Amino acid sequence: MNAVRPDVRLEAAPMQPVACTTCEAEVLARKSSWDQSTLQWDATALERCIERRTTPARSERPNRNAFAGCAALRASIREAAVRGELDVQSDDPLRTNPEAIHD
Repeated sequence: MNAVRPDVRLEAAPMQPVACTTCEAEVLARKSSWDQSTLQWDATALERCIERRTTPARSERPNRNAFAGCAALRASIREAAVRGELDVQSDDPLRTNPEAIHD
């Protein structure tokens, strides 16, 4: 018989509040790596998010519950992580585009 191992990731690294710099919608976020974020929306954030409000009506989307995400919030979360305000659980360094770096 296999024992079920409890998931303690949120105990070790709890979700942290992050506000969108565009609409001020605040979500709880956790970054496992630079490429992966987990978000928890509440009713207030859902109402404030401009991109979420302007997406096609739920009945017009193929998967009525799907929301691909908010680009402005995604950028705000990345910036919070770069500034050190949102912990990133991975020790991997932030990848940069050397072609975009100018002297």
